[in-house]
Amino acid sequence: MQRDPRDLVRYTPSERLNHWIVGISFILLGLSGLALFHPAFWPFTLLFGGGTWTRIIHPYLGVLMALAYMVMLIRFTRLNLMTAADWQWLKRIREMVDGDDHNMPEQGKYNGGQKILFWLLFWCMLLLILSGIPLWRAWFSFPVEWVRLAAVIHSGSAAVMIGLIMVHVYAAIWTKGTIRAMWYGTVTRAWAKQHHRAWYKEATKEG
Repeated sequence: MQRDPRDLVRYTPSERLNHWIVGISFILLGLSGLALFHPAFWPFTLLFGGGTWTRIIHPYLGVLMALAYMVMLIRFTRLNLMTAADWQWLKRIREMVDGDDHNMPEQGKYNGGQKILFWLLFWCMLLLILSGIPLWRAWFSFPVEWVRLAAVIHSGSAAVMIGLIMVHVYAAIWTKGTIRAMWYGTVTRAWAKQHHRAWYKEATKEG
């Protein structure tokens, strides 16, 4: 698809690939994890070749997602450090929810809400990784009490992360012009100026 040459590059091809590896592996982990969590979701095992294969594949998908997420963490941590403008943005988030974001504090590449989401996902991912190790009985052997506690933490963290990702997807759909950034890597100048004015000024050398 031909894009306006004046559009701003928001994500490079490697950044988008990294994002989609995390996203696709998360979906597969969610489906296989739900199948292992409750019998009501057992039909999801058919997507992975049955119950045995679901149990085998699930932790390896977890390793893939963890590694891809670590790359994402290295790439985007600096951009997601909270600033005074971010806290001001969060205090006025009701205005944005009501559809009036024209007077919001100027934001960099990510706004305060996106940064909070980034760190909440980080803690969920960390808990999932740490709690997933005792559950991988094929490779590790921990006391049964540890395994039981890990199962509770793993399930709870997964549930919270699913909820956060749903918020992430909804916000991307709700803010028109956002999804194309992850499909094509670019956004219009009008979009950047309205939603991330500080980043727009930096990217265009304006101001």
